[in-house]
Amino acid sequence: MSFTAEVKDELARVPPVCSHCEKATLAALVRIEGTLFLSGQGAYRLEVSTDVPSVARLIIKLLHELYHLKTELTVRRSVLHKTPNYLIEVPAQPTLAEALRDMGVLSEEGLELGIKPDLVDKQCCTAAYLRGAFLGSGFIANPRGDFHFEITVESEPLAEGLVALMEEKGINARIMQRRSSYMVYLKSGAAILEFLAFAGAHHCALAMENERVIKSVRNDVNRMTNAEVANQAKSASASVDQIFAIRTVLEAHGMENLPPALQEFIRLRVTYPDATLKELGERANPPLSKSAVYHRVRRIEQMAKEAKS
Repeated sequence: MSFTAEVKDELARVPPVCSHCEKATLAALVRIEGTLFLSGQGAYRLEVSTDVPSVARLIIKLLHELYHLKTELTVRRSVLHKTPNYLIEVPAQPTLAEALRDMGVLSEEGLELGIKPDLVDKQCCTAAYLRGAFLGSGFIANPRGDFHFEITVESEPLAEGLVALMEEKGINARIMQRRSSYMVYLKSGAAILEFLAFAGAHHCALAMENERVIKSVRNDVNRMTNAEVANQAKSASASVDQIFAIRTVLEAHGMENLPPALQEFIRLRVTYPDATLKELGERANPPLSKSAVYHRVRRIEQMAKEAKS
């Protein structure tokens, strides 16, 4: 099961907080996943489809309990994806038009483009509406990869309405047009976690947070390893340069003509070619600070430069 399906399965089982929450969830589902057909003067029929069985059960349950509508279920199997698809058909019936107006799908002027304010009066109903929106067309990438979250809708006012509902809860969402539809998306892992927690997918939020922590630790380890490798490469390169400088100085002056401090550094560097300056200082007798060893390196390099010129 994909992570999107896991989230939808958990959200479909979230119990309502108040008596209007279920209406808000159903309204968002019908707005986003429903297809409305005009089958005569003022007569409508509705189709809603989903790939998640628990979401299909929820839609049928709410249509029956809230509006006493007759429904027909058809299970189709995708040849391409080898997964079932559930088509819920609501045939033309006398109470359907009024139910659609109550859900904010229809208005007195025709199709409702935004979100009916009555549906999201309370915070719990706002959460229920966003829950229904994700159940309809939501997608969330596996948290082991890149963080990505989106809800696709057909109208810009509806997209703007979803963004506004999220902003009320401090969740910063954006809109991107994709052909004839609009994508409400989140890219931040923290924002996605906030949405899941607010909508009620607490178990999936916890699973995502665990993956987020693992990813953060892995990134920190990789950064430390890369930094260590870079430092070792830098030290090795510096050691090679110092040995070449030492060879030039010895050819020009001879070991016996050099000051004791430089002789000691040369012996240490040749004996321990992979050691850092700090490690060379610790091996000196008496021990030297890194600054003191670096001073000897600069003197050797200066002598080598003078010898070449």
